[in-house]
Amino acid sequence: MGVLEGTKVRLRGLEPSDLRRVFEWYSDPEVASPFDRFYTDSFEGLVQSVREAPADPTSLAPRFVVEPLDTSGAVGVVGHFVSHPVLESVELWYLIGEPKARGRGYGREAVRLLVDHVFRTSAVERVGITCDVENVPSCRLAEGLAFRREGTLRSSLYHHGRWHDTHLYGITREEWARRAPSA
Repeated sequence: MGVLEGTKVRLRGLEPSDLRRVFEWYSDPEVASPFDRFYTDSFEGLVQSVREAPADPTSLAPRFVVEPLDTSGAVGVVGHFVSHPVLESVELWYLIGEPKARGRGYGREAVRLLVDHVFRTSAVERVGITCDVENVPSCRLAEGLAFRREGTLRSSLYHHGRWHDTHLYGITREEWARRAPSA
């Protein structure tokens, strides 16, 4: 899988020592689920899903750890998956699990590195991101990377006892190549 390195973070494969911390993030509703419903049934289930993910393009398991260049240790995870059996598109997701690491640009750079990786290593023509409409930081991240808001799915995500609307964002291979270098 290799290491993807930017100016602030590196993305690397998950190591066994990362899995307990990732499981803690997934299990903490204050960290993982204010705007989504990340969860895993068990630590063993997470370990199995990470192990099987390379052979399963539809897997929602983390594909990379987000690690700041100036420190060691994971502050988040990112992933990508094929969400539809016919459409030629890949969806991305991201979680900066360490609250103190949020707002530092780590998520933005991690997503930029992941989009570069997806376009470089696959023939996919479109990359998408889906965000709860109330998750303003996530929407800003997508828009700041030149993703276009393509629509809103009404009542498409159930968590915290109610239905939430989600924004759909997408960027094509050509648009990604044309975007501003800092995006």
